Amino acid sequence: MRVPRRVKLLAGVLGTVGLFAAWTSATLPRVGPHSALDLWMYKSAGDSLAVQYSTYFATAGRCAGCHGRDPQGIASIDDDSVDVNLVDDWRSTMMANSVRDPFFRAKLEHEVLVNPGHQGEIEGKCLSCHAPLAKHEEDLLGHAPFTAAMLDTSIMGQDGVSCMACHGQNPDSAGTLFSGELRFDSLQVYGPYPDDEINAAIMEFFVGFRPQQGQHIQDGRVCAGCHTLITETRDLNGNATGDEFVEQATWHEWKNSIYNGTQNCRGCHMPRIQDSIILASDYPFLPPHSPFGLHHLAGGNVYMLQLMKQYRAALGIPATETQFDSTISRTLNNLQHQSVELDVSIIGRDADTAFIDVRLLNLTGHKFPSGYPSRRAFVELNVLDANGDTLFSSGGFDSAYEVNGHDTDYEPHQDVISAEGQAQIYEMVMGDVNDDVTTVLERAKSSLKDNRLTPQGFSTSHYTYDTCLIAGVPASDNDFNLDALGIEGTGADIVHYHAPMGGYGGAISVHARVWYQPVPPRWNAEMFSNTGARIDSFRTMVDAMDGTPTLVDHDSTGMGPLSIDELPGDAVRVSPNPTSDGVIMLTGRGITGVQVYTSAGQVAPAVIKRQHNAWRIELPVARGTYLLIVGHNGHDELHRVVRQ
Repeated sequence: MRVPRRVKLLAGVLGTVGLFAAWTSATLPRVGPHSALDLWMYKSAGDSLAVQYSTYFATAGRCAGCHGRDPQGIASIDDDSVDVNLVDDWRSTMMANSVRDPFFRAKLEHEVLVNPGHQGEIEGKCLSCHAPLAKHEEDLLGHAPFTAAMLDTSIMGQDGVSCMACHGQNPDSAGTLFSGELRFDSLQVYGPYPDDEINAAIMEFFVGFRPQQGQHIQDGRVCAGCHTLITETRDLNGNATGDEFVEQATWHEWKNSIYNGTQNCRGCHMPRIQDSIILASDYPFLPPHSPFGLHHLAGGNVYMLQLMKQYRAALGIPATETQFDSTISRTLNNLQHQSVELDVSIIGRDADTAFIDVRLLNLTGHKFPSGYPSRRAFVELNVLDANGDTLFSSGGFDSAYEVNGHDTDYEPHQDVISAEGQAQIYEMVMGDVNDDVTTVLERAKSSLKDNRLTPQGFSTSHYTYDTCLIAGVPASDNDFNLDALGIEGTGADIVHYHAPMGGYGGAISVHARVWYQPVPPRWNAEMFSNTGARIDSFRTMVDAMDGTPTLVDHDSTGMGPLSIDELPGDAVRVSPNPTSDGVIMLTGRGITGVQVYTSAGQVAPAVIKRQHNAWRIELPVARGTYLLIVGHNGHDELHRVVRQ
């Protein structure tokens, strides 16, 4: 029988009477080591989360005593009686497992194998964000640096990005220091609620940390220190070049968006509910608080969550299958509903070519994909005939989960795709001192390509642009983050497909998809050419996993068969397309006139001459896409042509 919540509340109140009768100044906590009374009073997590204090920090297992699951079903329960406790939502996330993540460990080992003389520098930089409590504890104590060799025996290190990594950050430095240079306040933690609405003495008595309100917890500044990472460049011999490379600038990308000042990281990754929530178990007399930030911490990395779920025992992850399933579901929902919106449309067609536009709109507050440079998204487009057979395909992937037609080094940014060997991949490609592709972060000097979808409102004139450059997108692509008037900030891109039809005049259907891959095969190849305990272990896991990319969004459309006068013989042919010198020829019976417009719909100053049964057109000198309105057999046809 379900016990009413008010009965639970009464029982909880009675259970705390004896506790507070003994609460005197003699029992106030002190910095460790703790007294026997302190240790007796400490509430344990009651599950697989380790409980440990250091001089400056405590693990999430300690926080779970109050902010984890409440056995009485009173605290951390929403208005629908759903358990929303912070710790159980957190424990199966990428943040909680930032150190146990086998990709991170393998990549850290790879970086050290390439430059073993820089092991301390490499590990120090990486662990400052992936194992912040352990790394910064040693720094604060003035001890020797925390290293990767210490991870397996360090409870603080294995806690990953846990409670105090965010809630212990100093509010004055948050948002101003980057690349893992975090600052912490001793015995102080920060939360979202005003000081006069919380009972700070309870936490200070039991845990030794005094809570107070911190605006940096709410406005996203606690995320900035790790989600802006700048590294020093080394040449192929390991020598410093004096250059710097921006590995990621998610915080600055957000600064350079329409969301700056209206919605921050918390809005998507820690959604708020308006329910009234009692924050700590065993204290039912505490007033409930609203709004309440759910610690879902969901991004887009479905693949790694699935891998860690499968190998959670081997990786020592203190989370259940059910908890992982919840995080995976939230992550998939975030990826498919709050990341990218895709629309496909048929602009025109004849028996030779179908002209198809795929528009992608970035819905996030940063680039998509953002974060570590291994992540990429790509577009798949398939044109089918009336029987469902493929007439044209671009951007599919093979049995090894690699994009079909991927160039040897990297696939360039595509504005117009007219061959099946071309594909649109949105990614950052790192280049070394010789401008060769590298996946070794210490060797990265510049971005050979960064055509990741920019957030809405993004501008190349913004003061943060030097940390979030666009690279490899040609000037002729006049719709990448640009509207019809050439104004920046759309957060969108249009991929123009000129799909060869080979004389087919029947009905067609067009299917477009955008896929996401956090750990692509090409990225792993360089790392997997090395051997090491972490690399070998991760390779074994990858080989056993289903590496199918995650579907982000999809759309489809169709068009009926061509009429008789549109079939071969009467069809208008435009060649060459694209054109390098701006001169194109139109051929076909029944052409009565031609008008040329820019892609923005303005009349273009083109030179048009009729030559017997053909029309010669000299396009303007400006590179870009032009629209031809061709009078043909009593109606107008739209043709798109590109001047390179």
